[in-house]
Amino acid sequence: MPSPSESLLVLLLALVVEGAVGYPGRLYALVRHPVVWIGALIAALDRGLNRPGWCFGVRRAAGVVSLGVVLAVATVPTVFLTLWLRGFPGGWIVEAVLASTLLASRSLHAFVAAVPAALRAGGIEAGRDAVRHIVGRNPATLDGAAVGRAAIESLAENFADGVVAPAVWLALFGLPGIVAYKAINTADSMIGHRTPRHEAFGWAAARLDDLVNLPASRSAGLLIAAASVLMPGARPRLALRSMWRDAPRHRSPNAGWPEAAMAGALGFRLGGPRTYGDVRVEDAWMGRGRSRLGPDDVDRALALYRRTVGVLWSVAAAAALLSAA
Repeated sequence: MPSPSESLLVLLLALVVEGAVGYPGRLYALVRHPVVWIGALIAALDRGLNRPGWCFGVRRAAGVVSLGVVLAVATVPTVFLTLWLRGFPGGWIVEAVLASTLLASRSLHAFVAAVPAALRAGGIEAGRDAVRHIVGRNPATLDGAAVGRAAIESLAENFADGVVAPAVWLALFGLPGIVAYKAINTADSMIGHRTPRHEAFGWAAARLDDLVNLPASRSAGLLIAAASVLMPGARPRLALRSMWRDAPRHRSPNAGWPEAAMAGALGFRLGGPRTYGDVRVEDAWMGRGRSRLGPDDVDRALALYRRTVGVLWSVAAAAALLSAA
């Protein structure tokens, strides 16, 4: 397996490459994206092994087997590829470029920034259309303030599982680590739902995703609190206080930590009741500030997000330097 110092160098370069160029649209048009490939395998296993006529226990077991297949197919070749690359001088640079495709700081910023732009240009309907790309809830149920909250909540949560968590597993285990994480996270997003079809089959994916995101969600909240020191008007102490007080009350064991930190830092109130499809979910509020949030508030959250990504880069650089010393 990759050494810690090598993996930290890979992480640092991967963060820089992804932040600078993201995933080029021409490349996506040509070969799609690694997550799309993983998703296609998950969908095939879902169609073939998630049989409605099977009992709950058998469907759960089929879900465990399917998740094992996905992890093996995605990760085992990556281990051999990484060992081969690190046998060459500069091979770690290629590894970092490949790993950068599985980070999402640049694309997350673009998707969230589209929401306030849409609200200003086209009003509530345009805002709903923009926010539907980044949230799972029913956009038709959202008024203008709820669109703003949804965008900021998605920014905070996806920072944890789209940026920090991949970075953590890349730092620990190199390219195989980030690939394994993305396989688990993709499986959770596709089948890890408490619906009649997926409650049994997606059980393993949902539970494992909760587990692998535990360190990243707490780290993401701390990074947001640290970055708020660098932003005029933000309140780092309230970010920390909001995390310790509110995050454990969130229905997700992980999402509440970055959401509560963002809410406390900016004086917002996030979360609360929301509707997924036709199902209303009564969730706890994160923070004790304003809940009526508009385009300017989303812009403030994005400004804090940019500083937070900068702090993450700084931490990665410091860790790489210390490991090489």
